[in-house]
Formats: sequence, C-alpha cells, structure tokens
Amino acid sequence: MRRIGLIKEEHGERFFLEPVVSILKAYKCVCSCRSPSALCINCKKTLSDSERKGSENLSSRSRYLLIEAGESLILALISSYARPPVDMQLGHSKKVQGDYLSQGIDLSGIEVIENDLLFIARARLEVENQAKRLLEQGVETQRVGNMVLSCTKASGLHSQKAWASLQALHNLRSTRHICNGFEVSLMENTRYCKQSRSPYSQFNTVFHTLNPTQVGTALQVFHNLGTLKDTIANVVDGYCTGLEENIKNALDIKVLTQPSQAATRGGPGRAAMPTPGNTAAFRAALWTNMEKLMDQICAACGQVQHLQKVLTKKRDPVSHVCFIDEILKNSPPKFSTVRCGQEDGQSDILYKFWTAVTQTLSSQFQSATDSSMFLKQAFEGEYPKLLRLYNDLWKRLQQYSQNIQRNFNTSGTTDLFAELQQMEEDTQDIFMQKKQDYDPEKALKDSLQQYEAAYLSKSLSRLFDPINLVFPPGGRNPPSSDELDSIIKTIASELNVAAVDPDLSLAVAKNVAKTIQLYGVKSEQLLSTQGDASQVIGPLTEGQRRNVAVVNSLYKLHQSVLKVITNQSSFPAAAEQTVTTALKVVHDLMGSAVQPLLNSVGDSVEAIIITMHQEDFSGSLPSSGKPDVPCSLYMKELQGFIARVMSDYFRHFECFDFVFDNTEAMAQRAIELFIRHASLIRPLGEGGKMRLAADFAQMELAVAPLCRRVSDLGKSYRQLRSFRPLLFQTSEHIASSPALGEVIPFSIILQFLFARAPPELKSPFQRAEWSIARYSQWLDDHPSEKDRLALIRGALEAYVQSVRTREEKEFAPVYPIMVQLLQKAMSALQ
Repeated sequence: MRRIGLIKEEHGERFFLEPVVSILKAYKCVCSCRSPSALCINCKKTLSDSERKGSENLSSRSRYLLIEAGESLILALISSYARPPVDMQLGHSKKVQGDYLSQGIDLSGIEVIENDLLFIARARLEVENQAKRLLEQGVETQRVGNMVLSCTKASGLHSQKAWASLQALHNLRSTRHICNGFEVSLMENTRYCKQSRSPYSQFNTVFHTLNPTQVGTALQVFHNLGTLKDTIANVVDGYCTGLEENIKNALDIKVLTQPSQAATRGGPGRAAMPTPGNTAAFRAALWTNMEKLMDQICAACGQVQHLQKVLTKKRDPVSHVCFIDEILKNSPPKFSTVRCGQEDGQSDILYKFWTAVTQTLSSQFQSATDSSMFLKQAFEGEYPKLLRLYNDLWKRLQQYSQNIQRNFNTSGTTDLFAELQQMEEDTQDIFMQKKQDYDPEKALKDSLQQYEAAYLSKSLSRLFDPINLVFPPGGRNPPSSDELDSIIKTIASELNVAAVDPDLSLAVAKNVAKTIQLYGVKSEQLLSTQGDASQVIGPLTEGQRRNVAVVNSLYKLHQSVLKVITNQSSFPAAAEQTVTTALKVVHDLMGSAVQPLLNSVGDSVEAIIITMHQEDFSGSLPSSGKPDVPCSLYMKELQGFIARVMSDYFRHFECFDFVFDNTEAMAQRAIELFIRHASLIRPLGEGGKMRLAADFAQMELAVAPLCRRVSDLGKSYRQLRSFRPLLFQTSEHIASSPALGEVIPFSIILQFLFARAPPELKSPFQRAEWSIARYSQWLDDHPSEKDRLALIRGALEAYVQSVRTREEKEFAPVYPIMVQLLQKAMSALQ
C-alpha cells in the first residue's frame, strides 16, 4: 500500500487507475465471482497453468502490487464521494459527481467494481437521508430519539475497510472520529452501537432543540454532495406546504361543525353548518384551531429563521464560501427576486418563506370565508379576537428573534460554534427591522383587511343604533339619563374590545368621533332659535327649557366620554386626540346653545350701566361728608338684574363650570363698560366723586354672582380696584400713577381728565357730536389703543385751534398734563 501511495502521489489517481483497470479486465477468476484473479476473495482455488498464461511473467512483487492496486481502486472510488472535487472546493457550482475519478474510464465488465459502485450509490443515498434527518432534527423544537440508520451491506470488502469507507462517506464534521471495529462517534450526541463484524449498524441518537451545530453539519454534507441549494428550496417549500395544509385543516368547516364525523362525508345536498344551538361549540372549536395554527406558524418561522441564520454564518472549511452566497449563485427568482431592502446582496430565505405564508393566509382565509357564511360571521363578529392572535404571533416572532443569538452562543463548543462566534450579528431579520419598501407585520395583517372593514362597519352601526333610537323623527326632547348611559356603555364597550391593537383602537376611536358628531347634530336640531329663547324679562319659556335640557345632555355626554378615555389603559395618543377633537365640537355646540341668552343678558347689563349718565354727579360734597345713598339707582338695578338672571335662567344648567366660564366673560365685560362710562361722566363734582366711589365698591358685589370669585376676573378686577383711588387724586398725581398703561389704558385716563377741563375742551364724542351710546359702540369697534389715542388727539388739537381763534392767552391747567400723557402713550406704542 505504501508503494501504491507513492505511485498515486507521483502520478495522480487518474494516472494510476487507468493501467490498473486494464489489468483487472484481462485477468478473470474461474470461480463464479469472476473477480480479477489477484483479488479473488470468496474462493482460494489455485489457478491452472493455462489460466495463468497472461500472468506468468508477473513477478511476485508485481502480483502484490496488482492486489493492492485493485483494493486501492475501490477505496479511491468510495472516498471520492466523501469529499468534493477540486473545482467544487474552489467554490464552483458544478454538481459533485461521486465517481469523478472514474470519468472517462470504462469500468463495465468488472463485476466486483460494479457491485461496489452500487454500494457507493446506495451509501450516498443513505448519507443524504441521514443528513436530511439531521437537518430536520436540528431545527425541530422537540426532542427526537431512537433514530435508527441501517447501513447497506459492504459486499466484497473487508469489514474494517467498509467501516472506513462509510466513515469517509459521512464526513459530518464531527467533534471526534473513532474507528475501532464498528464503533464510530460522529457527534457528542450520536452513538453507533457496537456490533463486531456485522454488515449493518444502528445509530441511536438524541437531538436537542434548535442546535446550530447539527444544522451546520447537515448543511456541510449537502454542500459536499452538491445539493445544498435544492435541499434548502425543498425544505422551505415543505414548510410552506405543511402550513398551507394546516391552514386548510384549521378552517375546515366540516371538521368544525361535525368533530365526531370529521372523516365521513355528508350526504347529497347536505351543507356543513352548525346545528341549531351548537354555535357556541362551533366558535370554541374554531378559536381553538386558530390558536393551534398560530403555534404552527410560529414554530415553522422559527425553524426557517434558524436555518437562514446558520446559512448566513456557516462557511465551507475548504473554500471558505458562505453557504448563503452559494445558494445565491445562479439562483432562480425564488430566492432573489425581491431584495426586501437588503444592500449586502444576501439571499433572504426567511423573506421568501414569510411572503409565501402571508399570501397563503390571505388566499385560504378568503376561500374559506367565501364558502362558509358561518366562518365569515365568526371572523367579522369577533375580529378583535382574531387580531389578538395575530398580534401575539408577531410578538412571539420578535421575541424569538431577540433570543436566537443567545441560543447560538450557548448551543455548543464544536468547530461550527467557533465559526459562528467569529461572525457579526445578523441585522437582516425582517421581524426586527421594518424595511422601507416592505412591512412584514402589515403583510401578515393584510389577510384580515376584509374582516376589519366589516367589523368597523358593524361597530359603527352598533354605535349609531342607540342614538337613532333616542332621537326619533319629530322628537322634541333630548335623551333621558338612562338612554344616555346606554350610549356611553356602548362607546366604552367598543373601545375596550378594540384595545387589543393600537391601529384598531384608532379606527374605533374614529367611529366614536362620528358617533359624538351624530349626537351633536341630533341635539342641535332640538335647539330653539326663536326670539323667546333669548328673552330675559319673564320666567323661562318652553324653548329656553328645552335648550337647557339639550345643553345638560351634551355636557353629560362630554364628561362621560372623557371619563371613558381616562380609564382606558394604554390608549393611543392619536385615538385620544381623535375623540378629544370630537368632544370639542360638542363643547362648541353647548356654547352656541347658550350664546343667545348670554348676548341678551350682556345687552341688558350695558343698557343699565349706560343709564348712569342720566344721573347727576355734579353736586358738591354734603355737609355730613358722606353720600346721601350708598349707591346710585342704576347700580341697584344692575345688582337686582344680575341676581335674577342667575336665579331664573342659569341655575337650571347642571354644567356649572361651563356656565361660569361664560358668565365670567360677561362679568369682565360689565366691569369694562362700567369703567368706560365712569370715565365719561361730565361734569363730576366732589359729591359725585363720593357716590361714584361707592358705585365702584358696589360693582364688585354686582358681578359676584357671575363668577366663582371676583378676584378671578384678572385684569378687569385690577382696573376696578386701581381706578377708584384716582377719583380723588390731582391731575398731576394721576399722570404719575404707576397704574397708567400697565393696568389702566392711557385712553381711559385721558377721557377721565376731560371731566376736569373747562367746557371749551370738549370730549371726543362731543367734538364728533356723537351720543355716548354711539361713542361706546365706536370704542368697541376700535379696540386698538392707537385709534383711540388718535381720536383724543383730534379733540385736543381742536381745543388748541379754538383757543387761538378766541385769541386767548393761556390754556386750561389740565391741558399740558393731557398733552404730556398723550405723548407718553404714543411713545409707549412705538
């Protein structure tokens, strides 16, 4: 054998085999085995001289070499299957030929070699089957035990050499190879049973869960055999086919409706449907099947994901070619048509599998629900439950993606593990990273679109029905408290059921917003807009009572829905914003309902305040030093009117905060009008100042019913408090008051100083020949301080012109102060 080895090393195997084959064909044994005479093993007959004619010249050493050459030929042919040819080692895609040493050599007629070639072919098939089982067990999620592998009879070979050949054939990158009789250990968990000198062997193995070492070992075998690409395609297609069958079984209406007769066929014309009173059992069986289906999809995705990760990380130890790149070479579109946003050129097997699964789900669900109304009703009516199963599946897939690397890092200490450790993290997991042009979660839920649309339509109907019921055509009254509670319960129920998914919560929230808007439209139709709805003279009219009831109903709806939203756990911000926007419409409708009454009250308050100009404030201070009455008549009327309005009209509203939000604005308006008209009183004597100061104090009491606290009125309250002391100050002190500009506008103080001027210095409204009411209206129409100051400046300029016309020598004492204040005010505006 050493000689044969030298020959092979010097000239190569092909050079060595050709002459040996020629010699073997020339010499035949006389026995039935018809083996070459030098290799006759089954019989020990001595060949006759006539049968030795072609070999008499062979020396004993040559005969020895012939014997060893025949045996080496067989071993070389066997070993050729255990390793790839040179071109395969270099990474070429040429299919491995187990007999690549014998290509171009005619081995026909050498029966012993033909038998061994048959043995090689059978052994190759057995290795492929063994590798397939190893691959399956490497990605299975449960233990598999007692796998038995029977080796084909090694005919014509010595037992020890047969085992050596079998060991070379498997070449499974094991952690250790021990050849001792029939005992060969391929992996730590693989044990060959000891059976000395037996043509068969049994392999007793126990494989652990998701073992990347086992998967890598099997992939190495397929790579050596040149079938890696086809094997992976078949495995993935097998998973797809299996899941398709699982989906069909889960949606089989016959099995769901007749569990005990699932294997029998119905009679002619008999449709599969739940029996009366058995719908609950049908639904229970359906959801049990759906839960099992989600488990099956999750398991299959985990196996494919595990397989792709090993392919991405595993490299051939000889050529150092990554297996995923080997699959990509000259691959059909099944692996590389859609790149799923990848930029590294890697083939995404998981994407191809996931696309097939989602498409199968869509088609099978569509087909099943089209053929069965009961399935369609179940999925549409209980869509949130179906969506929850999908969401749970997606979360499990993401969780597995997070944990898979940990499984790799703790799976073993073999050579494959060392190779995997050298590779960087996989960043192409579609379950963890959403691509720009592909959303795997959306692809999963696309199969549910028709059921979601139907569910949302029914949800909207469930929300609208109670509203249409409590607002009958021609009705004139808003819903009662019990009817409103029923509407709120329906809204809360729909939101609670939809809480399983943020997108569904948002969609249902939009339905709730439409429901609120419908309620607002129905309520608005009940509002009274006639003249009696705004009267403030007599008691409440029928229209005003109905308006109060409508506002109270809208307020209850507003508050109840807000409470429902607050009690929702993990309510999406977008959904909350959608409902809040709809509630703002309700709030605006409430304001529109009470606005006519508020306008009427405000006009009456202004009409009462303006009557102060009908009273005489020009009198001197009484001898007692105190005013004759605590306040003016108009102030008494104002206090009585406001108290009556709050008692007769506003106390019937249950939305106190809403009422105060509106009446506080009316109180601020009343104070503004009071200060405006108080500054226009002319002439103003010392007695009038005392009475006006008392009116300022009484004004706080007058507006108190309109607000929670008078101090809450803000700037208006500060103006009321700041203006009162100015009544008794000199013009010079008034001009230097710190309240000017910051609290009290300059225009108000300038109007007040006109009261201290002689009649020749006319007020702006006197110069324009307006009534006080018209001037007050002009001030409302021109809130800009610049416009008001311009009007006052015109009055002062007209006074200067009149003085010059009369050829008077001096101006009124207050005029220079007013000019100084005007200049200060104009400077502040710039």
